[in-house]
Amino acid sequence: MDMKFTIAIIGTGNVAWHLSSALENAGHEILEVYGRDIQKARQLSSRLYATEPQNHLDFTESSANLFIIAVSDQAIAPIAEAVLLPERSILVHTSGTMPLDILSYSSADFTGILYPLQGFTKSREVSFEEVPFLLEAADKKTLKNLKKLCKSLKAPSYEIRSKDRRSVHVAAVFAANFTNHMVFLAESIMKREGLDFDILKPLIIEQMNKTLLLGASEAQTGPAIRNDINTLENHHDYLSYNEQLAEIYRNISQDIMDAN
Repeated sequence: MDMKFTIAIIGTGNVAWHLSSALENAGHEILEVYGRDIQKARQLSSRLYATEPQNHLDFTESSANLFIIAVSDQAIAPIAEAVLLPERSILVHTSGTMPLDILSYSSADFTGILYPLQGFTKSREVSFEEVPFLLEAADKKTLKNLKKLCKSLKAPSYEIRSKDRRSVHVAAVFAANFTNHMVFLAESIMKREGLDFDILKPLIIEQMNKTLLLGASEAQTGPAIRNDINTLENHHDYLSYNEQLAEIYRNISQDIMDAN
């Protein structure tokens, strides 16, 4: 490995949970984990080799050279302003929407963004070799260091400015979060009728594979793209038991028709 970082993780959520282990497995040292709840900091630290948990933001005595803020978007600015860092520190956040200048009031000498474009759940392992990182930094040297960090994870990385990163994040919400919610709604319909959701799983898997292979426009099927008004009205009548669900069906069907 070209460079070994000594790292402090600020946060104990899903991103911190997975990223800290991946970094340690890549040969870096995780020296400290900060959490407002010391028990959560201890829980995360216990998964690592020789990491100290702490519930304060004074890192002036730390030997870390990279400090990673992995918290909710709303908490980044207060933490950046409050954290006390040693000289020559690099401070980064992992948000998809917050700009780089949110770190400008921190005591860090160097700042950047290390955004992993993936949804994380503690109970599901993630291969970071398949996680793209969107990078931004206030100077070329820091950007180079972040690229080296990603290389150590064998993860793809892209230099993306804050404006474009927000666009990627919005697109990701449509592609992942909204898609997941659609599956949740489908599951709720099946559950309401006492039907086994497993019936739909092959369809969902094939649709996603086809979408990624052919492109979303080419892979679109269903009554809306066929302009099958009778089926659309039949489905809408069925959904009359839930006005909000019926409205979602109507709006998305109309959008599919308009897009094609």
